Amino acid sequence: MYGELTADLERQLVRELLREYKNLNASYLRSGLKTPTIELGTAESFLGRWHRATRTIEISRALVLGHPWGAVVEVLKHEMAHQYAHEVLGAVDETSHGRAFREVCARFGIDARASGIPATHEADDRAVTRIAKLLALAESPNRHEAEAAMAAAQKLMLKYNLEARAEESRGYEHRQLGTPSGRVAEHERMLAMILGKHFFVEVIWVPVYRPLAGKRASVLEVCGSPSNVAMAEYAHTFLSRTADDLWIAHKIASAERSNRDRRTFLTGVMQGFLDKLGSQARVHAKEGLVWVGDADLHAFYRRRHPHVRNVRYGGHPKNEAYAQGREHGQRIVLHKPVTTSESRGKLLGRGS
Repeated sequence: MYGELTADLERQLVRELLREYKNLNASYLRSGLKTPTIELGTAESFLGRWHRATRTIEISRALVLGHPWGAVVEVLKHEMAHQYAHEVLGAVDETSHGRAFREVCARFGIDARASGIPATHEADDRAVTRIAKLLALAESPNRHEAEAAMAAAQKLMLKYNLEARAEESRGYEHRQLGTPSGRVAEHERMLAMILGKHFFVEVIWVPVYRPLAGKRASVLEVCGSPSNVAMAEYAHTFLSRTADDLWIAHKIASAERSNRDRRTFLTGVMQGFLDKLGSQARVHAKEGLVWVGDADLHAFYRRRHPHVRNVRYGGHPKNEAYAQGREHGQRIVLHKPVTTSESRGKLLGRGS
């Protein structure tokens, strides 16, 4: 069902889990733990277990092969919190999810739920549904009406977040978008920038491991309120597909046979759409609607990623393909969220 691991891939996987453990121990727990034995388990009734008697962390094969690597890391962190509660805090007489364990999770930003899988909160149905309706109007064949509907949706998102920021507490979550890849292209970084600047989420490229390939990769993670994460996921899917469609149309129109300029063209598309959103933001600023960030969200993000490294990238040469892609990007209208009768207008992302 999930694919099979050869003996060599299994050895590499255990080494990768050990490497992940040591990184998490240093980043989250200030190297407060002594490294235990890490092994793969065959049972499917659990995702991970900490065995105090043998000092072993057991990770389920079904988890590793059936879930994204980000979920595996969350379960590993969960079991490390159990180890910390037992070996550092000495909480050996409490229940497994007792007070000491919960304190460790709260202190280090670890999900304390019994399953260990990252929590997903309910999005604000009213806000998402209203935005979805406006984006549906943005499919109008009348370009002026479509542009106005998209601008109204962006303004509604801004007003919703300005009002929600005043609340005493907001639930935040994280989600990984797209397919992990060994090399992150410039247009993918541009898309991440679009989400971070205009969709009220924090973004970061995180390392992941692909067990069946025995290779490391990177994937985009977004952090935010459930509604904003849902919207960011939809925008990520929409823009990725739209940019690819624009490239195909450009190849046909220009009789281009190779994909040599594909990435440069896609980078131009993302830059053009970023320019468009920037223009809308300046209009909103003149109306007194200015987003200056969410301190609570940033605190959540930094608990998840206590050590963030910023890297600058030079990018590709800006040739004619880039200029044409940018022109196309400035004409993109974000529209028509995919819905089902069960979703009641909720935004659906990849795989819908």
